[in-house]
Amino acid sequence: MKKSVIFGALTVAGLAAGAAAAGTLDDVKARGKLNCGVSTGLVGFAAPDANGVWQGFDVSVCRAVATAVLGDPTLVEFVPTTGKTRFTALASGEIDMLSRVTTWTLSRDVDLKFDFAGVAYYDGQGFMVPKALGVASAKELDGATVCVQTGTTTELNLADFFRANNISYEPVPVETNAEGQQQYLAGACDTYTTDASGLAATRAAFENPGDHILLPEIISKEPLGPLVRHGDNEWGDIVRWTLNALITAEELGITTANVASLSESSNPDTPEINRLLGTEGTLGEMLGLEANWAGTAIAAVGNYGEIFAKNIGEETPVALARGLNAQWTDGGLLYSPPFR
Repeated sequence: MKKSVIFGALTVAGLAAGAAAAGTLDDVKARGKLNCGVSTGLVGFAAPDANGVWQGFDVSVCRAVATAVLGDPTLVEFVPTTGKTRFTALASGEIDMLSRVTTWTLSRDVDLKFDFAGVAYYDGQGFMVPKALGVASAKELDGATVCVQTGTTTELNLADFFRANNISYEPVPVETNAEGQQQYLAGACDTYTTDASGLAATRAAFENPGDHILLPEIISKEPLGPLVRHGDNEWGDIVRWTLNALITAEELGITTANVASLSESSNPDTPEINRLLGTEGTLGEMLGLEANWAGTAIAAVGNYGEIFAKNIGEETPVALARGLNAQWTDGGLLYSPPFR
């Protein structure tokens, strides 16, 4: 087992090194579209709508990068990936970036040879149970059957939690969130565990969401964000600073409603806005992009707060509060390096 795991990691790392050498920015421009890996379907984060158009928080990050590079948010090919297939798809060059509720860990960064472009959502692993089970705490799940996605940090956190609390469980492995949802609703497991945001999104899709509760325990840190291959720093910079642009835009009050007017000319009273929107300085040129790269991305998808509110905020079926994902100025962890 250990040999196969090591071989798999080395294979992914080797694929990543080969794919990165090609120069992703040039590939995307030549192809005329961005290939972006997303989940196979998670309401609020990445799922096709009734018309087959992909929507969601992670989808918006993909569209922002496509707009920054190609000037058009529709020039994206969305590639659904599972917990098992996502890293091979990125390493092989099948996708240019992965924006799929993926946790930043040391081994994924170092051993699998990927670069995380930042944290798009601060999360933690939780548990969902039917109200009828009569459980109020995850520590009451001794002997429970647990639906858990394979190829994820969720599996490891689950084992750690039950061992630390000296209780037992029986895993019910699933490949995708859709399968996990189906198995859970069919009664194949007592509880479903994944990121708390994912549980909220999954419950929102239920016919009777009120019949299910999220237990209070958050058993891990899950900093989720987009990632690219090691060795292609130019491309990594573009994805990283596009995410930072969305975060900074909210902090500076740049929205879809005012970005066009703010982009018309520089204002001596707002130097960072000027630099971000390209009305002064050469930040776009440094990235190999147009001067207005950030402004076009913000106009296309909104700032971070707008993206959050539209897809997963308290007024949506997912109904997530900002919490840790509030701006640093509002007591959250959201914080971007300066644009200068």
